[in-house]
Amino acid sequence: MTHDVVIVGGGLAGLCCALQLKQRGVSFLLVEASDGIGGRIRTDLVAGFRLDRGFQVFLTSYPEAKQRLDYEALQLRPFLPGALVRHGEKFHLLTDPWRRPFAAMRSLASPIGSFADKWCVARLRSRSLHGSDEDQFRDPELTTLQSLQDAGFSNSMIDRFFRPFLGGVFLDPDLRTSSRMLHFTFRMFSLGSACLPADGMEAIPRQLASALPPSAIRLNARVVRVQAGAVSLESGEQLNARAVVVAVDGAAAARLLGDAISSAGQGVTCLYFAARRPPVEQPILVLNGERRGPINNLCVPTLVAPSYGPGDASLVSATVLGITENAERLLAEVRQQLGDWFGPVARDWHHLRSYCIPYALPQQFPPALDVPQRPVRWQPGVYVCGDHRDNASIQGAMVSGRRAANAVLEDLF
Repeated sequence: MTHDVVIVGGGLAGLCCALQLKQRGVSFLLVEASDGIGGRIRTDLVAGFRLDRGFQVFLTSYPEAKQRLDYEALQLRPFLPGALVRHGEKFHLLTDPWRRPFAAMRSLASPIGSFADKWCVARLRSRSLHGSDEDQFRDPELTTLQSLQDAGFSNSMIDRFFRPFLGGVFLDPDLRTSSRMLHFTFRMFSLGSACLPADGMEAIPRQLASALPPSAIRLNARVVRVQAGAVSLESGEQLNARAVVVAVDGAAAARLLGDAISSAGQGVTCLYFAARRPPVEQPILVLNGERRGPINNLCVPTLVAPSYGPGDASLVSATVLGITENAERLLAEVRQQLGDWFGPVARDWHHLRSYCIPYALPQQFPPALDVPQRPVRWQPGVYVCGDHRDNASIQGAMVSGRRAANAVLEDLF
């Protein structure tokens, strides 16, 4: 059977590509290797808990998401702006002074950064809010660490706050990610709220897919070869099309299209536990500012969105940067750290599931974003999209899907 377009991959990029084609009346078939749409944004239901496949948040300020998504239908539940930072065997609350000024007064005396550091935060915020979203990708490209140092932040502020916070966002504890992502990310956090959808992060791709014809989505169909005019499935079937759009992550795209696409990615491990009571009182991100132990950041999703749990227990999410082959040892080390932080009761929390994700985000070290948007035209009749073509975010994935669809429309229709 011949289609106008075959889209390989049912993540955000592929879904947004499909939506753009649908709006223009172009027929397409979206093929997805797994048993569901969403790509890296999936949610599993385990013992009454909603477990996102890796801790993720949604930022309401993403411009492309505002155009594509119905926020009210997603029932977005916000995190408290700020963080609870573990340092010196205590937790220290840092709040956003622009959103919670009175609470922020208590943060001034915390050991997480000096008064000068807090002034530097104000300057970084002002700099990131200046100009447009696109302007954040035009300044000279440094590493995030270099940019923070040049901005005047102390080593203690970098190590106790920025390293666990931005390290958790970029999955990069060394802060080698492009400074352009630093400014874009800071802008998005400043302009919007970090949220969880009531039904889990998978509600985002599900909402996008709900606007597509069910007959245009085919699951459990792994593509093993791509060429102009056709894709070959693992089953041996060939699907013909005027255009093929490869909408998978960078590593998978490199396998299909060749090494000219970077396969370098950042890995992460997420461990979920069920606890009788929440270990913290507020719906806030917990950061490891001590640089000891495997946990980089932690949160209690059921405090943010109660629908993440069955109602009689709390869900605890612990994020470890990188991946390990020894899952049992990691679990033991995480339990030990949880006990050190929250007392012996934490060592008895029920382990629900761990997710080890070798490629959670594309690696974006300088000069990766020297060209902020990589080409989506691969060869005549073959196109490519995904966050590796724009930037490592939900925004980047969605924009790249639209860009690829527009390229197809310009070239063939």
